Amino acid sequence: MSGPGNSRLPAGAGFTLVELLLVVAIIAMVGVGVSLAVRDDGQSQLEREAQRLMAMLESARAQSRSSGLPVVWRSTERGFEFVGLVKPIAAELSAPASDDPDKDPIVPWLSAQTSAPDGASLSLGPEPIIGRQSLLLRNGRGSVRIASDGLRPFAAQSADRTPDP
Repeated sequence: MSGPGNSRLPAGAGFTLVELLLVVAIIAMVGVGVSLAVRDDGQSQLEREAQRLMAMLESARAQSRSSGLPVVWRSTERGFEFVGLVKPIAAELSAPASDDPDKDPIVPWLSAQTSAPDGASLSLGPEPIIGRQSLLLRNGRGSVRIASDGLRPFAAQSADRTPDP
């Protein structure tokens, strides 16, 4: 007796345990794929930091050549600074200006974990050909070397690779 008030399902209707487990497994795989695609690991942060620093180094190098004044990049505890620039690069990045007009402001790293060796420095000019120089950037998950042979722009290299002689 089947009528509108009696809605018994026939035997075998519904989902089996295997079908439910399959759906849960598919949802889990999609979730893992999305989380891996969205995740920002330390190495990509370090690569972004290296790209930013290389652009700033080349900008300072060009400023040094055009002004004829020596410019030095130096690492500090809180970040880095450019000494000798006519217009500090940090001012272009909207960093707070220093009270002392003779001191260039410190540019902070993008990530608090990023660091360069204490006291590291790079000479950026004013000569068109500078000496071979390199700098090792690190964070908690990896490292990247920024180097120039003196003629070409600074470029990122694998940290375990040494610059060519």
